[in-house]
Amino acid sequence: MTVVRAAVLPAVGSPLEITEIDLPEPGPGQVRVRLAAAGVCHSDLSLMNGTLRVPVPAVLGHEGAGTVVATGEGVTHVAPGDGVVLNWAPSCGRCPACARGEVWLCADALTGAGAVYARTAAGTDLHPGLNVAAFAEETVVAASCVLPVPDGVPLAEAALLGCAVLTGYGAVHHAAQVREGESVAVFGVGGVGLAALQAARIAGASTVVAVDVTPEKETLARRAGATEYVVASPATAKEIRALTGGQGADVAVECVGRATTIRTAWDSTRRGGRTTVVGIGGKDEQVTFNALEIFHWGRTLSGCVYGNSDPEKDLPVLAGHIRAGRLDLSTLVTEHIGLEDIPGAFENMVAGRGGRALVRFDQAEL
Repeated sequence: MTVVRAAVLPAVGSPLEITEIDLPEPGPGQVRVRLAAAGVCHSDLSLMNGTLRVPVPAVLGHEGAGTVVATGEGVTHVAPGDGVVLNWAPSCGRCPACARGEVWLCADALTGAGAVYARTAAGTDLHPGLNVAAFAEETVVAASCVLPVPDGVPLAEAALLGCAVLTGYGAVHHAAQVREGESVAVFGVGGVGLAALQAARIAGASTVVAVDVTPEKETLARRAGATEYVVASPATAKEIRALTGGQGADVAVECVGRATTIRTAWDSTRRGGRTTVVGIGGKDEQVTFNALEIFHWGRTLSGCVYGNSDPEKDLPVLAGHIRAGRLDLSTLVTEHIGLEDIPGAFENMVAGRGGRALVRFDQAEL
């Protein structure tokens, strides 16, 4: 056993506790990783408030990258010293979804989230919140949960590839399939929304509208690729139509997960347009449509899980965009923090402040 510091969720609705935990050595098919960085993602907030359910107490954090410290028996694709990106939703390759090539819908992707992987100093069993438990100085994960960091990608920034960038880029390129010359509206300028804005620019979108509740995020949005910025209001759909020749956007990407935002995104698209929902909403968030408008507008509304991405295939593509200067990971990050600052980062998230907060475990570099 090795003692490391981690952010533990003792129970749903409870505040995070920064405490020491006992981490075992990797067993067969496992990898031990020393974290370089971890992103503070809204999905972890969804675990904290019970929107997403996993066993507790749990170590949260699912967007991370680090260095392999040790490997268990049978692990061959990585070795000690390798830089790796954590993959919180590994595919099994056997279920019907995987057989269809829809690895993002793998039935077994979160099986490991229910396992006991560590213990507190007092001996309480701990679960990994979304398989990888990245809010810790070190973690032990299944070998399928680590992918080599592509060449040319800084290790700390590679953490963002594990969720925000795969999700935002995939929502635009895989789920919405944005084509060159189309107009795109992105709702929510957090980490995923900023990645979606960059993806829309990479896809060659003609008009890219960013929508958020606060005017302070306009600079962030424009740096990521937005050509227009709209502060959310009851008139948002009308404003977007005015910015797109009176027709509405070809594509809307909703990164918030609220019924009102989903409905506004739908209303903001042109006749025959496409709305892709990325945000994770609660089961009580009900979106309503009447039968006539569904017929009349001919729009498409679709969900999106993990950007409909296949990390093994998509990470090399993203690395190519990074090396070519088309994708800038640093523009997603608005705050570098330490492990003890994670609760405050969630407070900022709830208040709508900033983009991605990145936990840097090497304090000397903060």
